[in-house]
Amino acid sequence: MADRRLQVFHAVAKHGSFTRAAEHLFMTQPAVTFQIKQLEEHFDTRLLDRGHGKISLTPAGELVLAYAERILGLSEELESRVSELTDELAGTLNIGTSTTIAAYWLPQLLEGFKRRYPRVVPRVVVGNSQLTVDRVAARDLDIGLIEIVSDQSSIERRSAARDELLVICDPTYPLAGRTRLKAADLLGHPFINRDSGNAIREIAEEFFAAAGIQLSELPICAELGSLATVKHLAAQGMGFAIASRTAVLRDIREGRLVGISLEPALYTPLEVIVPRDKFRSRLINTFADYACEQLARMAAEGEKAT
Repeated sequence: MADRRLQVFHAVAKHGSFTRAAEHLFMTQPAVTFQIKQLEEHFDTRLLDRGHGKISLTPAGELVLAYAERILGLSEELESRVSELTDELAGTLNIGTSTTIAAYWLPQLLEGFKRRYPRVVPRVVVGNSQLTVDRVAARDLDIGLIEIVSDQSSIERRSAARDELLVICDPTYPLAGRTRLKAADLLGHPFINRDSGNAIREIAEEFFAAAGIQLSELPICAELGSLATVKHLAAQGMGFAIASRTAVLRDIREGRLVGISLEPALYTPLEVIVPRDKFRSRLINTFADYACEQLARMAAEGEKAT
């Protein structure tokens, strides 16, 4: 119900950029510029100073921003409270998720939730786990589904489940016949690593560090943000990678890859995070509860399947 002009102004002021505000609001940049122009014409004063590639608030802009935050907060609370009175969950839910969860866990999760609450509109942003943590902490997202344990004080985390990490490689690769692998067993083999900020990359670094091995001691084949590309290179015999069991189970069953457990066993956590000090509607809390319950169920079913 809040004035769209205030929503756009708040986004521009918060992100410090018309472009980033447009991306966040799923609008075009000209549409954002038009809304800001209309708001400035309404107040008959300039709210933003634009110069040298930067945006800053004028004194009037600072005042409008303070009230915009209060108005938008009350508008969100009003929508949620009325929805609760009607006992029907509805509205947009901004979800951030890691790439692995988005590909292998989220589809089933959203399908079940939409069947229960058809008037809810999930809006999903996919990135690595650290990026998702940062966006939830900044309140750009209502909820995050990640694969790292974050200690940021501005978020509340719930541990939902865990997924075992496996070494993956081509069935003819020298490591393929092993039943378990220690960190030292992987020395000398090209490592297909993940991109910086990826949860599995961080867990792998900790695994090798615990064995006294630095990643610089491993021949790095590639550093990739795409899990599909990681699996492709591994299946072509370019080296080994470390991936979650859920993400490679089908490839293993169909014979494209071999999955080998690590020693000691290595797991990636599946975490649900929400902003700690933000007013949380029943919709956000309901989805957080549902996600924890369903992730735990799917993880248990995955363990039985293997």
